[in-house]
Amino acid sequence: MRSLRGMSCLAAGFVLVVAVGCTGSDGGRDAARTGTPAASARTATEPPASTPPSPSPADPVSIPALIQREHRGSDLRLGAVRLRTAAYTQYAVTYESNGLTISGIMNVPRGDGPFPALVLAHGYINPDVYTTGQGMPREQDLLARNGYVVLHTDYRNHAGSDDDPDNDVNLRLGYTEDVIAAAHALRSAARPHVDDERIGLMGRSMGGGVVYNTLVVAPGLFDAAVVFAPVSSRPEENIDQFQRPEDDPIVAEIEAAHGTPEQNPEFWRQVSPVTYVDRVTEPLQIHHGTADTSCPLAWSKRTAAAFEAAGKDVELRTYPGEGHTFGPRWPDSMEVTMAFFERHLH
Repeated sequence: MRSLRGMSCLAAGFVLVVAVGCTGSDGGRDAARTGTPAASARTATEPPASTPPSPSPADPVSIPALIQREHRGSDLRLGAVRLRTAAYTQYAVTYESNGLTISGIMNVPRGDGPFPALVLAHGYINPDVYTTGQGMPREQDLLARNGYVVLHTDYRNHAGSDDDPDNDVNLRLGYTEDVIAAAHALRSAARPHVDDERIGLMGRSMGGGVVYNTLVVAPGLFDAAVVFAPVSSRPEENIDQFQRPEDDPIVAEIEAAHGTPEQNPEFWRQVSPVTYVDRVTEPLQIHHGTADTSCPLAWSKRTAAAFEAAGKDVELRTYPGEGHTFGPRWPDSMEVTMAFFERHLH
């Protein structure tokens, strides 16, 4: 594995690992394989992980509709240099996503390449204050220093991206389109420093939910995926956790357009990636702190159990005492992440 240049010494301590649907353990760490999840692990309204899409026509705002759509990503353009280091150069970039222009940043390692690439999907930051490339600066830097081209998408409605006025009421599914388009744009650009046969995906918090959606909508597009402190794979739980307590007016708009989970359970089933987890083909690694009060660890446990029940390659690693943003154990978690990408992108 590449040495983790620029990282601090790893924090001491035990990382509790639940390896779900994987073979063996990593780097000598203890691993325990979970069994088939009990029925009580799912809520009464959550379908089995392998439930296929409903034969009824898909709602235009749904994962089946995204599955049926022809996704386009192209015209990756490198703009101004934002940063030069001894290890990489950071550029402002734009690309096309199903007719919208999306902004972002791209870190390109120094050297001839070609280098494997990673698309990064950031967590929630109010678009009114968001600036391009914001959200995962530690990861952007470390991954580029270790020989990865890093394309961090801003998503639509952020920074220099085009606006999509319906995105919030449509449960932000447009972010999934933008991540899928980022991979297509990387491949179609045919840049000599990018190995377009080796592309991974990484997201944190809300971006973890975007990763789940991407894996079920576009299986085979990426080679492997990692999520940190992800949101629930059931959108109604995210609304209850983040938006409803803040009296966010978009909640009323969502329910007026699509109904509540009680009024229209089929809609909510069709916007939940866990409903379609049987479509996933890529290995997934999940990192979650036990002290995360923003995104409860129970969400990741249930999602991992659903992946495992569908026979997928998924690994959940938990970090005692770590909160939502990861502090002392971040170097540990990134060592594991780098080893994971080393296995699947090389």
